[in-house]
Amino acid sequence: MRVLLFREMQNMLKVSGIGRAFRQQFKALEMNGVNVTSDRSHPFDIVHFNTVFAESFSFLKHAKRKNIPVVVHAHSTKEDFLNSFNFSKYIKGWFYQKLRNMYSNADLIITPSNYSKSLLEKYGYITCPIKVVSNGIDLEEYKKSPEKEQAFRAHFNLKPKDKVVIGVGLLFERKGLQDFIEVARLMPNVTFIWFGTLNKAMQTKTIKTAIENKPANVIMPGYIAGDIIKGAFTSADCLLFPSYEETEGIVVLEAMASRLPVIVRNIGVYDDFTNGKEVLKGNNNHDFIKHITYCLEKDTSKLTDEAYLNVSGKDLKIIGAKLKGIYQELLERDETHENS
Repeated sequence: MRVLLFREMQNMLKVSGIGRAFRQQFKALEMNGVNVTSDRSHPFDIVHFNTVFAESFSFLKHAKRKNIPVVVHAHSTKEDFLNSFNFSKYIKGWFYQKLRNMYSNADLIITPSNYSKSLLEKYGYITCPIKVVSNGIDLEEYKKSPEKEQAFRAHFNLKPKDKVVIGVGLLFERKGLQDFIEVARLMPNVTFIWFGTLNKAMQTKTIKTAIENKPANVIMPGYIAGDIIKGAFTSADCLLFPSYEETEGIVVLEAMASRLPVIVRNIGVYDDFTNGKEVLKGNNNHDFIKHITYCLEKDTSKLTDEAYLNVSGKDLKIIGAKLKGIYQELLERDETHENS
């Protein structure tokens, strides 16, 4: 079995969840002995798409003409496109057509959560099977490391007793950055750090205003990878991820793998988590402040142990095995169809 992971716009998407998911899929498949490539000149038996733009759709049609099975990873939905970057509401019709082009022509769709599957099922034009497979996480990468923690705290000149709340994501209004900043304003003795970037022209007025008026205890270093961000996950006091809409939220998996207490908005994608068990859920900034205070003052080891137990079932080796099984099932189904 030879699998082509189709690569499109990776330079632009490398700082996004989709870009990270692509890299993790490649690693997960290699862990399971799958012959995987992103080189289109190599022979392949199945093609797996993560993007929905023109290049992807053109190659999808090419694969269909050659009767090569097509898997489309539904990272994006109509719901999570809105309230993201500037002008998104004006081009939503164009983007929704891109989704329809890819999703309605797939032989199988993979989506990262039960919630996102339920959204796709309501669109009315998807006729192929939809499988739920988490984007997964490499647990080894997020183990506690004193060296990485030191790199993080030195980079931001943090003292040992400084309390730190982190957030991670593109500077989208949908991600709740504006709420992250307002919560920080009401907790001036805590350092809040948001990791993420977005071209200023693409930022909404709400986000620009929030950033321009952020309090002194909010640090926004842009996109940072490597030891510093890994150290942040194991050294901070909690993750505040007040996103209004997600298909999964890889940052939440990263925090759970790092045994960092997770605070999320009470939205549909997190219905599979129990409030107070694996994560803390809030409906508004008042709730977020209450949960942050709890993380700063109480023992959260039971919470983080439960979270780690949950995310352990999403380790990349396990995810790779699930993807491999899905590919095999699709190829067998295709062979049966041809022979019937």
